[in-house]
Amino acid sequence: MKKIAEDTLYYLDNGLLTDAYEHFGAHLIKDKDTVKATRFTVYAPNAKKVFLTGEFNNYDPAIHPMDKIDAAGVFSITIEKNLVRMPYKYLIETKSGERFYKSDPFAFYSARRPDTVSIVADRDLYQFNDQDYMQARHDQAPYDKPMIIYEMHTGTWITKPDGSFHTFADLVEHLIPYLKKNNYTHVELMPIIEHPFDGSWGYQATGFFSVTSRYGTVDDFKYFVDQCHQNGIGVILDWVPSHFSKDEHGLYRFDGSYLYEPEDESRRENVEWGTANFDLGKGCTQSLLISSAMFFMNEYHIDGFRIDAVSYMIYHHGDTNRGENPGGIEFLKKLSGSIFGRYPHALLIAEDSSAYPKVTHPLHEGGLGFNYKWNMGWMNDTLKYFKKDPVHRKYHHDMLTFSLMYAFSENYVLPFSHDEVVHGKKSLVDKMPGDYWQKFANYRALIGYLHTHPGKPLLFMGQEFAQMHEWKDYTELDWHLLEYPMHESAYRFNREMNRLSTSERSLFEQDHNSAGFEWIDADNSDQSVLSFIRYAKDRKDHLVIVLNLTPEVRFDFHLGVPEKGTYREILNSDYETYGGSGIYNGALLHTFDEAYKQFDQKIAITLAPLSITILKWVDDHAQ
Repeated sequence: MKKIAEDTLYYLDNGLLTDAYEHFGAHLIKDKDTVKATRFTVYAPNAKKVFLTGEFNNYDPAIHPMDKIDAAGVFSITIEKNLVRMPYKYLIETKSGERFYKSDPFAFYSARRPDTVSIVADRDLYQFNDQDYMQARHDQAPYDKPMIIYEMHTGTWITKPDGSFHTFADLVEHLIPYLKKNNYTHVELMPIIEHPFDGSWGYQATGFFSVTSRYGTVDDFKYFVDQCHQNGIGVILDWVPSHFSKDEHGLYRFDGSYLYEPEDESRRENVEWGTANFDLGKGCTQSLLISSAMFFMNEYHIDGFRIDAVSYMIYHHGDTNRGENPGGIEFLKKLSGSIFGRYPHALLIAEDSSAYPKVTHPLHEGGLGFNYKWNMGWMNDTLKYFKKDPVHRKYHHDMLTFSLMYAFSENYVLPFSHDEVVHGKKSLVDKMPGDYWQKFANYRALIGYLHTHPGKPLLFMGQEFAQMHEWKDYTELDWHLLEYPMHESAYRFNREMNRLSTSERSLFEQDHNSAGFEWIDADNSDQSVLSFIRYAKDRKDHLVIVLNLTPEVRFDFHLGVPEKGTYREILNSDYETYGGSGIYNGALLHTFDEAYKQFDQKIAITLAPLSITILKWVDDHAQ
């Protein structure tokens, strides 16, 4: 048996091995296209013996003892058969005499739960046809391009009539046309790597190289990504490198030692989630996780990752009082360096609720190297404000204005995610105060604000048609609501906001540049009116945005504007087609020479109740 290369183990131990999946796991050995043998290799430094068991040997461990091919604890065996699609496990006998049946940490596929065996997969069958998309992605940075993210849970977007899951191949037929029709640029999938418990939503994983078999095969998922790309849709994976499932067949005490987790129980046990934390300071842990990320980029053409619970990696247990976690910070820097070293315009998005600085700054500037971060502060403040009765909103006006104090300190995604519509928090529309009509009016204003605030918008599935109930993680979305006029109108409004956000350059070109934003009036708390300007790189191309967040109609409302000439209303959330009362500015709005704050020109408009109004400068010759 060939010994594993010394430099491979050096890189593994120092957290520098970014292709560990090429050295470990089950690999088909081919002569041209013919499989001649199957090789299994596992890293278990605390093991005394390791046995390969599977359907091919009736799970009898005595038949296939694995050879220890390196003193560091690498075990391997080659079987002169084509074992593709065969289930297998490792039986690990520790130096202290314990015995564990374990799934392969580097398995490329796994049996459908509740079974826990790994499956030998052929990675070479599917041929991608997304070359044009991949080249364009490589050539173009994402920052000044439209990015509207649709977050979804694969198992409950739609289900089959019997309630079972669709495969990724099935979703191609249904999801991609839906995303294109509604002008989304990216889909973000809640975790789709293997996990034992449906109710964890994929956040408690056991297989970091294995696409969950719940939704089909390896090739089903490749086909899904390929078809998304051929239709111009990017694919982002929600990825969880902070903690993992403690199920017996997984990584926990993999070889009888705490191989991937901390020795210290107080750092290891994640009591809140019932999981084990990774020890991100260990080289083998870093190599495992970075290789997982690179695997999905290389093998599945993934566009990037939303990294869950980044604050738990920056600080011990996410608690600033317990101090920074040097291993976690080092890991995040190695991760970003590895990804951007090969894919310079990938997406690496931090779900980080802390105030740790320079999360989206490059490594050479002392940052963590992400290129986006969820703006959790904006999300929390905005939802708290909108939940308040309009009569009280004037006392909380700063909840909407404060975010602009730091909006350009990082590159932000603005998330209304699944976390905000579960566990009794209510759906977006049900959070809103007032009667039925006012709830939807507030909801439309909220969606409009999401799209016009600097940053890249993210919306969780079902919110686009104002699902009234919270997300139910055991059944499909309430699609029947689209038969009701208010929900269908909300859906139409979301589609139009997405269209504007992909066509109006002022809404995406300078999302991360303070030159792209200017207040008209941030201080009108008494009337609960907020007004500002979004600029494209060509400042002549700009939009005037006004939110009236009370039920009172405001006639002859004066606003300062940056250009002389004519403005046209291009959207109003109070249009009847969106379920509104039909109060809007139908005629062209001509400026007049009168100063307003820093502006030399003014216009007078009508503000509909609980609405957002968007105006576009036409030119100074329009009639």
